[in-house]
Amino acid sequence: ESLQYILKKINHNVPILQTRGDNMTNMTQTDKKANILDFFEQTEKRYRYRTAVTDQGAQVTWSELLDKARRIGSALSRIIPPGQPVPVMMEKSSGTLAAMLGAVYAGCFYVPVNPDNPPERLKKIFQILESSVIIADQEGWDFLNSQEIRADRECRILLADRLQEEEIRMERLDELRAAARETDILYALFTSGSTGTPKAVAVSHGAVIRFITHFTEIFKITSEDVIGNQAPFDFDVSVKDIYSSLMTGAELVLIPKEYFSTPPRLLDYLCDRKVTTLTWAVSALTLISSLKGLKYRVPEYVNKIMFSGEAMPPKQLRMWQEAMPHVKFVNLYGPTEITCNCTYYPITREYGDEEKIPIGNAFPGRKVFLIDEEEHEIAAPGRRGEICVAGESLARGYYRNKDQTAKQFVMYPVGGGKPKRIYRTGDMGYYDREGKLIFAGRKDFQIKHMGHRIELEEIESAMNAVDDVQRSCCVFQEEKNRILGFYTGGVESSEVRRKLKEKLPVYMIPPKLIRLEDMPINKNGKTDRNYLRKEYL
Repeated sequence: ESLQYILKKINHNVPILQTRGDNMTNMTQTDKKANILDFFEQTEKRYRYRTAVTDQGAQVTWSELLDKARRIGSALSRIIPPGQPVPVMMEKSSGTLAAMLGAVYAGCFYVPVNPDNPPERLKKIFQILESSVIIADQEGWDFLNSQEIRADRECRILLADRLQEEEIRMERLDELRAAARETDILYALFTSGSTGTPKAVAVSHGAVIRFITHFTEIFKITSEDVIGNQAPFDFDVSVKDIYSSLMTGAELVLIPKEYFSTPPRLLDYLCDRKVTTLTWAVSALTLISSLKGLKYRVPEYVNKIMFSGEAMPPKQLRMWQEAMPHVKFVNLYGPTEITCNCTYYPITREYGDEEKIPIGNAFPGRKVFLIDEEEHEIAAPGRRGEICVAGESLARGYYRNKDQTAKQFVMYPVGGGKPKRIYRTGDMGYYDREGKLIFAGRKDFQIKHMGHRIELEEIESAMNAVDDVQRSCCVFQEEKNRILGFYTGGVESSEVRRKLKEKLPVYMIPPKLIRLEDMPINKNGKTDRNYLRKEYL
């Protein structure tokens, strides 16, 4: 059955997509009581004994996953009132997913907390949430009890394994569901803050239902797919993996993070598990191609690869295209605050080193546009402006942070009409001559150097195009008013500088180029610019 048919069978008027040629339009409004658990339970009814999640330790069926989630939800419902944040501090596993869904059954929202976070960041996270409970595995339980990082010493640390032993209280779970609304928060994900304090992006049930409905329809994700999850659960790329699986019945394969340090092991795993779908960070894909992993083995069952997080170097993408010519590649764009992605661009050709891959068209229900410094909309090709997003699936805002919410989520007269709530991404973009939207870096990566306004991403793009440069990153040293360039690859810095002189004006060429063995990556799979600043500036 198609996803449309499943949606129609559910007694909630959730978004139905009607296909007209290549166009898809949202035909209805989400019912006020729509809840992601409706989809979970419908999928369990249809695929009860099929594998839902595979991790390093076990395979869990849809029936088993539902049972565990309800048990955890029943246990939590005895301890905390609905509407509360439930931090889940566990290594990624099927048990972690059961704990997250269990929090939802309790009428609360889950907050994945990566155990790899340093204690100081964990302390800030718990201070913001002011949660009365934390779900942890045994390792997390031991760590939390040995550290003074909880906002309140009365906060209870609950072992996930013990919560799964609770009796299911369906009457209480049904009561909580009856009181639920589609505007209720489903999850909160922490992102970095400009002040050094992390921000928790709160996303509702309705926002996820709308986005994932479009996502699975457009990219034809079905119950026959096997989704290879790369991203940690506290990174919004994983939201697409989790809920594409939950809403279609596709198997979710959780790839152990240590596999990404050994491409042959990773590629063997993808083949052994017959993975068909990859929605990965750019850095994860380029790691494999840079280390010649595709020369070892091509993941033969993969038929679609979606990537996001950073600009994909065309040279790296070509390696994938040449190795897997029949695979559908898609460039995705969008910050956490708009629920995963707001634009997509199917790749239909190979791109040259000097070209930039467009970020594409808006997902249905969205309006993506540019505004200039005077807050006027931009339509002309070549003019840079801030990328803004209006329409469905915007986050509710930053949890317990009204000031930042008011700053980023503003009212704006889109298209000259009545003011609507929009999100200002802080990303820059422009339209090319064909009207395609091109990502042009962050506003805060724009510097003024030697009297010129410079986008650091422009220098990085030129460095990436140099033969044998695998990855690059530039940072600005304000006190010395100089740009530092970092790169990985076998080429000497003198050759990189010579090539840059062929492409960039003198004032844009970093006076110091540093070759690294490996480009540092942060927990979200992006280049760790803060680490480079601390180590080299």
